[in-house]
Amino acid sequence: MAYQLLINFFLAFIWMFFTGTFTTSGFIIGYLLGLLVIFMMRRFFKNTDFYFIRVLKLFKLFLIFCRELVLANVEVLRLVLSPKLKIQPGIFRYHTELDAGWKVSWLSMLITLTPGTLVVQVSDDNKTLYIHALHMPDKESLKQGIYDNFETKIKEATSQC
Repeated sequence: MAYQLLINFFLAFIWMFFTGTFTTSGFIIGYLLGLLVIFMMRRFFKNTDFYFIRVLKLFKLFLIFCRELVLANVEVLRLVLSPKLKIQPGIFRYHTELDAGWKVSWLSMLITLTPGTLVVQVSDDNKTLYIHALHMPDKESLKQGIYDNFETKIKEATSQC
């Protein structure tokens, strides 16, 4: 994936030199044309997929995180501004299927950055996260939400890494 990105940048700069337009728009046009060339030549890259698919999956993960960030902020605001503080805090254990340590770190950062949840500890084998939740009426739905929104998207975006 990394060398496809470098080739794409190289093709964009070549385009800028050939056309003589050293502007941002010239680079973007060269980048898009390079993207088209790499897409057409993708079968010559051994054992790798077209890199822009992974970029789109990472962008999708970013959008999902932004959505969860807004929803969690609204939920925490609703809990804090209610007349009676009706929260059920708790710590639960979350087992992850992610295989690399950096993927587990990424998952724990996404969980911690979402208001109302905090990763307290990661086990030594990187398979279990201990998460504190501000309001946890249903532990299983919280686990399922983490799995559906973050873990599966991290798996999709980082396949073959």
